Amino acid sequence: MAEPFDPETAGNAGEIEMQFAVKTVEHLEAYEKLITGIPASKIKFTPIDEELYENLLEIFPEFKFEDNLKHLDEDAMKSREGKERWRKFIMPYEKRVTDYNFGTLVRRRADELYSEENSVLVTRVQFYGIEIARNKAGLNDKVYHDAQAKKNKA
Repeated sequence: MAEPFDPETAGNAGEIEMQFAVKTVEHLEAYEKLITGIPASKIKFTPIDEELYENLLEIFPEFKFEDNLKHLDEDAMKSREGKERWRKFIMPYEKRVTDYNFGTLVRRRADELYSEENSVLVTRVQFYGIEIARNKAGLNDKVYHDAQAKKNKA
């Protein structure tokens, strides 16, 4: 008879980690293509984008200030208090947003493309909340305009 699965003591299977990494990179590439290809104001992630945005600002009023959205503070996000606040934001969407807690990379600095130094691992709902707020504030416009200028030069 098989032993019961204990997630607290289980190791990571290499195949599962590889599948996770592939899905994460696919999402990163798709989003980068999106924000460099169309104006951010036209991007819609879910049918409940407005609710996600309002809930984000209710739980994280500091995101009403563009500097806090433009440059994410990873230490604050991953602190004990930060994790509790993010959990409060994430959990209402458990049954409402597909892959709500799937690992997703968000850019640390909104005015730059993804890179190893400019990526933070978050849940899909965190990604949606942050990027919806950035799009509404026009913080992804620089990435779009830079990509368009580069494309027009070619």
